[in-house]
Amino acid sequence: MKSGKSSKLLALLVAVPLVFAAGCGTNNATNGAEGSGGSSSSDKKVYKIGISQIVEHPSLNATREGFLAALKDNGFVEKDNLEVDYQNAQNDSSNNVTIAQKFATDKKDLVLAIATPSAQAVVQSVKDTPILFSAITDPVDAKLVSNLDKPGGNVTGAADTHPDAIPKLMEFIASDFPQVKTVGIVANLGEPNAATMVNTAEAELAKHNIKVQKVSVANSSEVKQAVDSLVGRVDAFYITLDNTVVSAVETVIKVANEKKIPFFSSDRDTVEKGALATYGFKYYDHGYQTGMMAVDILKNGKKPADMKVSYPDKLDLIINVDAAKNQGVEITESMKSKMQDKNNLISGTAK
Repeated sequence: MKSGKSSKLLALLVAVPLVFAAGCGTNNATNGAEGSGGSSSSDKKVYKIGISQIVEHPSLNATREGFLAALKDNGFVEKDNLEVDYQNAQNDSSNNVTIAQKFATDKKDLVLAIATPSAQAVVQSVKDTPILFSAITDPVDAKLVSNLDKPGGNVTGAADTHPDAIPKLMEFIASDFPQVKTVGIVANLGEPNAATMVNTAEAELAKHNIKVQKVSVANSSEVKQAVDSLVGRVDAFYITLDNTVVSAVETVIKVANEKKIPFFSSDRDTVEKGALATYGFKYYDHGYQTGMMAVDILKNGKKPADMKVSYPDKLDLIINVDAAKNQGVEITESMKSKMQDKNNLISGTAK
């Protein structure tokens, strides 16, 4: 009996540590999965951003790219802690509304609206989410905000028209192109963004006794006919930050080159494609500026209500040397002297 009891006791003493060790091993494996793998991954905050863009074209695309670059530079990386839902309306107002309603239902952490029609649709539908706009000419006139310094709601952003851009460009035309007596403008006057800029340009040209011939278009397919109708009646072309016209800008460039008519635009990207000149900035930088506002909201907890609407902080004369040659324009020393950065004497033609 004593011998049997001793054997059983010995076996029990051996078994207990093994069970305990096995139990510890199981717990360590579980903790390792939760701590170093599963827990940190599942607990990581993934920020959801919706981007509504009215149409594809270089300026608006560059705006979006700059916006996302600013987020990435500040730790918001796609497929890691950032989920981007990019929607393009294809220049269709009903698509704009559908996209805005989708974002309202999805409950994004932030919504970016690129261009006036997209911003107006988003502001109408999205009420409980921070909204930023970009590539907007006049946020007050578009009824996105009531005050540029104190937006006061869930909406703010970056306007893309420097107050001096149009006056400087019209002054440049008057001083360096004395042969220009009438400027032809093609624009979608039903787009608030374009209508505001056309009115400003017309008023500035009037100060220099230069007349304006306007032709309104409703869609991009009408641009060619509108430009052709101005040939023989005007001495130069000008277009605004007009999504409808910019989408078909190759048509304007082609006519300008064939008829040797100087073609002025309102954005650098169009000049890089083949327009002659503008006073402008890089839309990538404009988007980056908006992206930094998003960083302040997502990372620093700032409220759109307290964030001033921003404007481009860089403005300079940009001239395309290839376009000048194609449109029969000599680039003079007077023109060059108006540039702060000589790198703004660029090359480029529409493809």
